[in-house]
Amino acid sequence: MPVLYLRETSLFYTVMGDGIPIVFIHPPLLTSANFMYQLEELSKQYKVISFDIRGHGQSGYSKEIITYPLIVEDITHLLDYLGIEKAFICGYSTGGSIVLEYLLTNANRALGGIIISGMSEVKDLYLKGRISLAVNMAKEKAIPMLSLAITWGNSNNRHMFKMLYKEARNGFASNIQQYYRYSLRYNCTAKLHNIYLPVLLVYGKKDKSFHKYAFILHEKLPDNNLMFLDDEKHQIPTKAAHKLNKVISEFINS
Repeated sequence: MPVLYLRETSLFYTVMGDGIPIVFIHPPLLTSANFMYQLEELSKQYKVISFDIRGHGQSGYSKEIITYPLIVEDITHLLDYLGIEKAFICGYSTGGSIVLEYLLTNANRALGGIIISGMSEVKDLYLKGRISLAVNMAKEKAIPMLSLAITWGNSNNRHMFKMLYKEARNGFASNIQQYYRYSLRYNCTAKLHNIYLPVLLVYGKKDKSFHKYAFILHEKLPDNNLMFLDDEKHQIPTKAAHKLNKVISEFINS
């Protein structure tokens, strides 16, 4: 099992393929297993890297509170360890916010960003309510129920559900809760004009509650390409994998 040891914790990671590097970032409770279809298909052209954020999946418990700057720091340590100077940074859902934080603070270590169903802030009551509920449920006794709901929603077959659920259950409740809590209050909208690298924005046409976030990013990021995938909702990496992989390849190759 490939593991990078960082001070008091460890990061489980996977690397497949050769070529231009792409790092994938998962949202709270989920793990790098959510990007299995990206690893399988995109690794035929690129070096695809996924990892479990501290306190999630097969990574170790974090004594440090989970914040976006800490996750960005861990990504740069992982790139250093792998001997990679720059990579495309790709995040799904709240992982997309980490992409923005990375591009704002570590642009010299990035080739560009890819945001899937992501946002620069949480501003509507519906999303605030959902994340707040997850914060309250991210406790030892409620983690199985929360894991069931989140992984079922991101699964496209029974085999994938069992795998995602097992990996989610491996996480540490306090670290998962910290990640959710930080996601709730993060806001970098006023800084988006400072991101000069190219960014691909990918959203599902049926994920209407996130369209407002897509348009905020499209309006304020200086160099971006916004794409809506027909007939798709929020869970694009697993439920629209081939479409996603195709637009990622076109973006990188361009």
